[in-house]
Amino acid sequence: MTGTATRYLYLARHGEASPDESGLTETGRRQAVLLGRRLRDVPLTAVHHGPLPRAQQTARLIGDQLTGIPLHLSEAAGDYVPHLPDREELPAESADYYLDFLAGASAEERENGPGLARRAMDLFTGPVDGPDDRHELVVTHNFLIAWLVREAMHAPKWRWLGLNHANAALTVIRYAPGRPACVLFSNDMRHLPDELRWTGFPPELHI
Repeated sequence: MTGTATRYLYLARHGEASPDESGLTETGRRQAVLLGRRLRDVPLTAVHHGPLPRAQQTARLIGDQLTGIPLHLSEAAGDYVPHLPDREELPAESADYYLDFLAGASAEERENGPGLARRAMDLFTGPVDGPDDRHELVVTHNFLIAWLVREAMHAPKWRWLGLNHANAALTVIRYAPGRPACVLFSNDMRHLPDELRWTGFPPELHI
């Protein structure tokens, strides 16, 4: 038996995207480079990223700051709705708000999102086989980060709603054998100067 070791999962939302979401803005590119520089001393084994241009470009710019770390495209790291709750799941006072927010989800998102979320859980969470700890980065989107944080906190499935993450912010979850998952920190932007923080985040929540 090889046993199991601890996984450290680093989650980053892509950098600021252009209005048509065809790629990153100059701000988004700067954010990605600075995040890559922050991660230089982390013993990463891989960078996973979603298929959309804003995630792919962010991952490439991060990878340019690292040495010999492979980049892997993963549909499970994409932008999708991980869970669509029924009204009965939601708090009565906020059910209308969240259901209105989710009303725009396409039929494809409704059909494929939950399966992709399960795939993300299989690929990116839990302790790892073998004797060595593993550090992995997933460059993704707000919804998946919220879903994984919710899961780590053992919160109800609907609670991915309302968890927001700024562009190029960093969240780290530790999965140690025999212990519950632990969110070490969330939405950390200390690698970004003030003028590059909070993009992609609701203005009323800037602090």
